[in-house]
Amino acid sequence: MHHFSYRNGQLCCDGVGLTALAEKHGTPLYVYSAATIRENFRRLDRALEGIDHRICFAMKANSNLAVLDLLSREGAGFDIVSGGELFRVLKAGGRADTCTFAGVGKTREEIELAIREGVYSFNVESEAELEFINEVAGALGRRAPVALRVNPDVDAQTHKYISTGKSHNKFGIGIDRILGVYEQAAKLPHLVLRGIQTHIGSQILETKPFVEALEKLVPVATELKARYGIEFFSIGGGVGIVYHEALASGQADWWKRAEDKRIGFEDYAAAVRPLLAGLGLKILLEPGRSLVGNAGVLLATVLYVKRTPAKTFVVTDAGMNDLIRPALYEGHHEIVPLREPASGAPRGPVDVVGPVCESGDFFAQDRDLPELAAGERIALLSAGAYGFVMASNYNTRRLPAEVLVDGDQADLVRERQSWDDLVRGEKIPG
Repeated sequence: MHHFSYRNGQLCCDGVGLTALAEKHGTPLYVYSAATIRENFRRLDRALEGIDHRICFAMKANSNLAVLDLLSREGAGFDIVSGGELFRVLKAGGRADTCTFAGVGKTREEIELAIREGVYSFNVESEAELEFINEVAGALGRRAPVALRVNPDVDAQTHKYISTGKSHNKFGIGIDRILGVYEQAAKLPHLVLRGIQTHIGSQILETKPFVEALEKLVPVATELKARYGIEFFSIGGGVGIVYHEALASGQADWWKRAEDKRIGFEDYAAAVRPLLAGLGLKILLEPGRSLVGNAGVLLATVLYVKRTPAKTFVVTDAGMNDLIRPALYEGHHEIVPLREPASGAPRGPVDVVGPVCESGDFFAQDRDLPELAAGERIALLSAGAYGFVMASNYNTRRLPAEVLVDGDQADLVRERQSWDDLVRGEKIPG
């Protein structure tokens, strides 16, 4: 569910009109719904009721401090992948002892920071990393809590760029070697074996891959608990969201129809619960996109409509530097005008493109959309995950602003970059 809909002919987020936000803060502009994020978190939490669990938000999906604060207040922990993300958690009022630290390339500085702050566990991706964390912990006179990330060689049936559970992916340690690596880890004096972790990929739209991974890993987790007394099993994230048909007006049954195209939290919990019940380990989950993806939109303004014999281009002030998913891996985002089109309004195939000097700077190609004109504003839906966090200053474009809407209240939670911000920290020699 999300809280974006047309009201009186205008697209709104909860009780706030998006046109008014675009006029006040300019575009490109990210807008997030606090109610949607809360409801998603609570829905997943309820689905897992009766299982000892902790939801650790995968903050690589959206790391705005206001979003982290909102989730922290709901009781979330955090799945982090850098020292900077840990810094953000602490700035947002979160605690390191609710964080799991993942990623294949942790640096000494990052490991030292996490140990000093008391991170709950490092999710270790290789034998070399295991030995390095042991060395760093020893130099600090501490013991570092670790869990090994297991690669179960499961095909998540998702885009190759976001698949992480196959044997040819860079993540984790093969399931065929994992018990031997735990045996090596148990001999390292500056480590504490705290758990086991896996994550097979993102935007997964059926339960089968999750079940297949757990069927392989539950016996491993049981063995590790018996041998080393581990306390948790992190089963990762990856539940997909609706990107197609992500908005409709006046159709009360829309969510039932749209949900048929993906699994809901209840379906996911029903599939994994029988495998986890009675395991006697705390279950950690690392959802990202599924909590915030449909909770955000990117607003843009149409600059020009360029008509050629071959195509019609709708040129907007947002570009691939603001939202790279379509250019990076052909990610789909529904595009709708902020002003609700009249019934029977003209439509036609257009390319929606940005101002960046790359042919790959597009949001949609040959998309059937209502007729648009210069000055009109549009929303790119389902942009709450992997939107702003992947934005850049390419073409020396300023990063957009971000707004969080909570009921009738809309707060600017990140200012748009200034021109001076673009060169801050740079120096000309001499």
